[in-house]
Amino acid sequence: MTAETFTVTSPNAEERHSMIAVAAYFLAEQRGFLPGEAERDWELAEHQIECMLERLRQAGKPTEGLSATDIRNALRLLSD
Repeated sequence: MTAETFTVTSPNAEERHSMIAVAAYFLAEQRGFLPGEAERDWELAEHQIECMLERLRQAGKPTEGLSATDIRNALRLLSD
C-alpha cells in the first residue's frame, strides 16, 4: 500500500473513492479476508468515511494530510 494522503474534509471524488478503498481493505483485513463480504465491506466503509469526515468537519480539523494509516486508526476509534 502506498503512502497516500488525502484532503480530509472536502475530498474530491477520486480522493473519496481512495479513502473508502483504504477503509474497505482494513475492514476485510479485520475479518481475515474471508470471501463473500466485499460489497458489505465497501458499504460499511462508505458509511464510516462519511461519519469520520463529518466529525472532522464539526471539530474544525485540518483539511489535508490524512494518510491511509490515519484512516485506519480513525476507523478503529469510531468502532470502539
